Amino acid sequence: MSESALARIRIVLVEPAGPLNVGSVARVMKNMGLSQLVLVNPQCDRQDEWAIKMAVHGADILEAAQIVNELPQALVGCQRAIATTGRSRSLPTDLETPRVALPWLLETPSALIFGREDRGLSNDELNYAQRFVQIPSSPEYPSLNLAQSVAVCATELYQQATGLSEDKTSIPSPLISASSSVPTASLEELEGYYQHLERLLLEIGYLYPHTAPRRLEKFRRLYNRAQLSTQEVAMLRGILTQMEWALSQGSGVGDTL
Repeated sequence: MSESALARIRIVLVEPAGPLNVGSVARVMKNMGLSQLVLVNPQCDRQDEWAIKMAVHGADILEAAQIVNELPQALVGCQRAIATTGRSRSLPTDLETPRVALPWLLETPSALIFGREDRGLSNDELNYAQRFVQIPSSPEYPSLNLAQSVAVCATELYQQATGLSEDKTSIPSPLISASSSVPTASLEELEGYYQHLERLLLEIGYLYPHTAPRRLEKFRRLYNRAQLSTQEVAMLRGILTQMEWALSQGSGVGDTL
């Protein structure tokens, strides 16, 4: 691994509200060899006077930051995504430490997602990630500032990428299968499949609008464990397309077998 691996990682901030935080994030990214900053619907001006002052020599990262309206746009071109969260979810999902999970991002174009300063990421936004990181902290006051959270994770990424970490062993997630020689599908390919699957399952009555989001979370967890390749996603979408065609012909799926 080398510092070049850091260039493939995006730091994604969802609706950041404080220019001091955004500037501080840019500074620590510069410190740790990260260069891609994406702001999702920011609630402050990245060129605010205080943002620039806090960025110091990271002002170029602020200037080059990509601004998008929604989280899926921030993930275009990525194959892996990890979200940071301070809370457990409704589904049984392991929360991992930065040291365990973050080296996984260094292998391919990836994103590390941070939520709002006051309430983090919503369940819907967490659905776009494949793994989840929680920074260990004192139970007496576990909540970290946004810029501090980025600093902890950025430091871990830098140490892992440059071989400075004392723990050289990357522990795979129990929810993620081991990497293979076949490249995994991009996040936008997976998202296209999830949306296609949801439309069809709603059409055939397997899903109902009021329960669809919760049920789709289970499908996302299932497919994230499989680490589907581009060819596998295309195969699955082909099945959905054939089912849609059969429905449009007025025949049951069983009639086409």
